Amino acid sequence: MSNLNDLTALALPSGSRLVADETETRLSLSLDAQPLIELRLTRTPEPQLQLQERFARPNSQALWAACYWLFARHPVCQRLAWQLDEAPTEALLSGLLIPTETAGHYRCERTLFWQLPQPWLGQSLTRGYPQQMVISGGKRHPLRPLKPRGEVYRRFDARLGMWISLRTVDIDLDLARFNRWQNSARVASFWQEKGSLEKHREYLSKLEADPHTLTLIGCFDDQPFAYFEAYWAKEDRIAPFYDAGDYDRGIHMLVGEENHRGPHKVASWLSALVHFLFLDDPRTQRVVAEPRADNAKMIGYMQGQRFYCEKEFDFPHKRAALMALGRERFFDRCGLV
Repeated sequence: MSNLNDLTALALPSGSRLVADETETRLSLSLDAQPLIELRLTRTPEPQLQLQERFARPNSQALWAACYWLFARHPVCQRLAWQLDEAPTEALLSGLLIPTETAGHYRCERTLFWQLPQPWLGQSLTRGYPQQMVISGGKRHPLRPLKPRGEVYRRFDARLGMWISLRTVDIDLDLARFNRWQNSARVASFWQEKGSLEKHREYLSKLEADPHTLTLIGCFDDQPFAYFEAYWAKEDRIAPFYDAGDYDRGIHMLVGEENHRGPHKVASWLSALVHFLFLDDPRTQRVVAEPRADNAKMIGYMQGQRFYCEKEFDFPHKRAALMALGRERFFDRCGLV
């Protein structure tokens, strides 16, 4: 596992590499071996940054890179104070920086930084899909966008020193893997979906055709280890059991590979999954889950990522715990690095 205190470089989803030379009073960053930005750094009472030199890169890219480096390098840091001679228009419009009462002084909030979708989502075409209310299955809900295909999220986890990514299920590619995972005794005890390849092809095909559910494969360093279902709660069977918002998302989770179990791995993939869902549509205010009420280990892992148990309730097939995590709670003192 990587030590954040030893960080000298961070990888970006684009394939670029951000390299830093950081001292107590100075921060110099380069991108793909090309100088990016040089800053004077004062660390108390909170990090204060003053531009010394910006090289031939877009201003917003250089400012974003410096914020990313410092938030990743210092996970407890919640705010960066910037002093700039010129108003950073693009950074202000995006929310990367916000003005203060003092001219030329700005700040970057961790809470806001991790809500910016790029580069984690890449070029998402559905974010901010316009709202039109429709009725399906007797339920009134927003019209949902077409589901994406391929990779939808990628971020380098500096704590693990590994890439965490999410991609949509490819049935031909993933069927045998999904079948193996579902037929393991550990998974079957909770999912109760043991069966043949044919059964599981039908299962995945049905969800692929369902506009309210997105099926995902979780990968560490591009190696599949988990299966997730992300669903719009308003159209789901969970809706009658709580006051579901129009853009609430729910999750089902399955870790199939034994070597990727454990609390440190859960902290990485669960925070990434929730992060993706909050970024995928900025109107999503809550992510929910309904594990079996007796699944104390999973409930404990979720509570470790700031989910809370709202109540227990009875599905036809199980006694469930309603676990919920709000947008504000997730991004407040956000633990992502």
